[in-house]
Amino acid sequence: MKTHHYIFLTAILFVIVFYDQDVGLNLGILGMIYAVLTLIRTPGKNKTRTLYALFVTSILSSAAFAWYGDFPSFIAVASSLLLLGYKSKNRRLKILFLIPVFIVNCCTSFCRFFSFDEWLPKKNVSGLWQKTFAFILIPLVLVSVFFGIYSAGSDHFAALFTNYELDLNIWQVFCLSVLGFFIAFNYWNYAVEKLIYKNNHVLDNEFSKDSRIPKATYSFLDLDAERTSGVISFVLLNILLIFFIITYNYEQFYEAVKTPIQLSEETHERVNAVIMSIVMAILVIMFYFKSGFNFDPKAGLLKILAKLWIVLNAILVVSAALKNYEYIVNYAFTYKRLGVFAFLLLSLIGLALTYIKIQKQKRNIFLVNTMIWYFYGTVLVCSYFNWGGFITSQNMKRKDFAVNYHVTSINFSEKALLEYADNKNDQKLKKRLHDKMKSETSKTFLSKIIYYQTLK
Repeated sequence: MKTHHYIFLTAILFVIVFYDQDVGLNLGILGMIYAVLTLIRTPGKNKTRTLYALFVTSILSSAAFAWYGDFPSFIAVASSLLLLGYKSKNRRLKILFLIPVFIVNCCTSFCRFFSFDEWLPKKNVSGLWQKTFAFILIPLVLVSVFFGIYSAGSDHFAALFTNYELDLNIWQVFCLSVLGFFIAFNYWNYAVEKLIYKNNHVLDNEFSKDSRIPKATYSFLDLDAERTSGVISFVLLNILLIFFIITYNYEQFYEAVKTPIQLSEETHERVNAVIMSIVMAILVIMFYFKSGFNFDPKAGLLKILAKLWIVLNAILVVSAALKNYEYIVNYAFTYKRLGVFAFLLLSLIGLALTYIKIQKQKRNIFLVNTMIWYFYGTVLVCSYFNWGGFITSQNMKRKDFAVNYHVTSINFSEKALLEYADNKNDQKLKKRLHDKMKSETSKTFLSKIIYYQTLK
């Protein structure tokens, strides 16, 4: 199939699966179709391990959305398909360019649509296709557009057509057709500007041969002075961080017990301070090891001090994680408290990558290129796992279990709550849950969320 076949096929499928439906199973099905068609369309030279991994995550993310239908799984589907489509055409382009490519194509899609020679077949087209396109598709699109314009401008004109019984929402079909075509057109026919191809080397992880020669960063500061400045800075920063870790842990674990509100505020403030400290630590190391010092034979002490600072920052992250765990033990699981663990884990990964950057003499952009994949992995984990069910099942073991909070604020907790209602013989709670489940299971097939179909 050619590009225009993929565009029209997926645009039509979009209308079919979303017409008169809520978002649910239909998006999962459409995501799988996009993933399979992308793999089929990808040339052999671009079928790398990365592409196959993205194909698998696209299928799994689509299944996760069909199962849960929530925002994290939607982000997982969208990011997986965008990465899959991007890598299917450009296996060497860095992931950082995906965002500008996506934005530019969305902004220029209207102009590119009218460049018919670039995405429609130029020759060897059957007479049937020519007649279908010329005699049916183009007039139908034009009539649909002006029908919408004239209907909005004249009630009597609209009434000429609305008085007839036709079980078809023309306006909905039109809107879905435009949106489906817009998505399909930009997915299958996106363009990458030459400027991006020319600057792809800027995001390489490795230093070029010319940049491996140690030299001063600033004209007013020679190499020896800059190296000495770095040593002094890291000595002072390590001493400062040691004292901070001592006082930080003393305040967390040895001071008098606070009220729940005070403990919550202090925990959030300290975790924010730790995350900010980690970000600043990585930026400082990126400043000193951006080029020459990576290959300076006299920078051994500077590297040791920088690695020591990374280790001390990792200890700080572990301290914050222990405090967050203590907070959970005392006051139960919540989405935010689990989110703190996710941020702290990403902070540890960032520190580990910074250590690798120094050890393996990588460019600063190596940290960004690699961390993007870990953020993507975090999105996938958030979408695949039922965190709401986990939170509820764990909190049920507590004496202070807040039933109403878990019913209204925790997603996909119905299975655990039904067990709780059975154990407590709480008929009111059971009826409340069954009413919600009935509302979900009564939806049409393509609007269903599979999770609710598995509950009894």
